[in-house]
Amino acid sequence: MKRGKELAMEVKHDACAGTAGNNDILIRVLPGNGGLVVRLESCMKKLYGKTIERAIRNTAAELGVSNAVILAQDNGALDYTICARVETALKRSAL
Repeated sequence: MKRGKELAMEVKHDACAGTAGNNDILIRVLPGNGGLVVRLESCMKKLYGKTIERAIRNTAAELGVSNAVILAQDNGALDYTICARVETALKRSAL
């Protein structure tokens, strides 16, 4: 489901969402200074790394975030969980 592009969202401070537990993903967002950087650690990286990173980048783009560092520690999360965690962390970082 597309959320539509909102006004550009600025990452003002560090924020987190999710857990490091099974079937979840821990997302940490930091202010960036040169575009969107995604760093992924995952037990499923060889199989699904590109898909996970694409979900993270698409969610950030839908929210208008173009300048941030997103650190992701995945433990088998499904796509909808990844998108929800990224959205929550980004919205927390903009408050």
